[in-house]
Amino acid sequence: MSLNNQIAIITGAGKGIGKAIAQALAKEGVHLGLIARTASDLEALQSELQGQYGIKAAIASADISDPTAAEKAVDALVSELGGVDILINNAGIAKFGKLVEMDPKDWERIIQVNLMGTYYMTRAVLPKMIAKNYGNIINIASTAGERGFATGSAYNASKFAVMGLTEAVMQEVRKNNIRVVALTPSTVNTELAVNAGLSIGEEDRMMQPEDVAELALAALKLPQRVFVKSAGIWTTNPQ
Repeated sequence: MSLNNQIAIITGAGKGIGKAIAQALAKEGVHLGLIARTASDLEALQSELQGQYGIKAAIASADISDPTAAEKAVDALVSELGGVDILINNAGIAKFGKLVEMDPKDWERIIQVNLMGTYYMTRAVLPKMIAKNYGNIINIASTAGERGFATGSAYNASKFAVMGLTEAVMQEVRKNNIRVVALTPSTVNTELAVNAGLSIGEEDRMMQPEDVAELALAALKLPQRVFVKSAGIWTTNPQ
């Protein structure tokens, strides 16, 4: 299935997995709406993708955990690009610690970004996809959404919730020819993982952002009649 000239919005696009997915889609001729909090990261990526692949890339600096900001970003990107066919809910944060020791504000922030941000973005995009009776939504979840681990209460809760959200919305909109999929990678060699303490000094053995991008691309190229709940990939890293 060709993705050429489709339009995708990607959150957390400035670095890591989001950036790798943007690069992979640009190679396929997909026009991109890029969302992240850091404008300089977006501007650099916009210049790279438009110059190298000749696609149109629009950017919006926004915190998608704010419902108003998320909706404004979507409306601005859709207006500039002319629509939306694909949504990649990638933006996420992580912090680990024992439940009784974590600051409730940190716990709540993880839920707000990872779960509520995914909800706000999906809510903003879905009416536009329903109106055209077509769309693909990919939520970047995690193996942390399939099994819990010590010190992961906030992150596990957010990712388990994203998995439930994915399945519920999948059932709601499949009649509208909209596919909703969760990807469940294990540890990926990103700044987020390293800052959260998931690196064990073997980054070369960890899954790379480009690996997740390849899985996202494969999911998008499935025939539209094919619906899957989740697709997982595992790293050789033992964590």
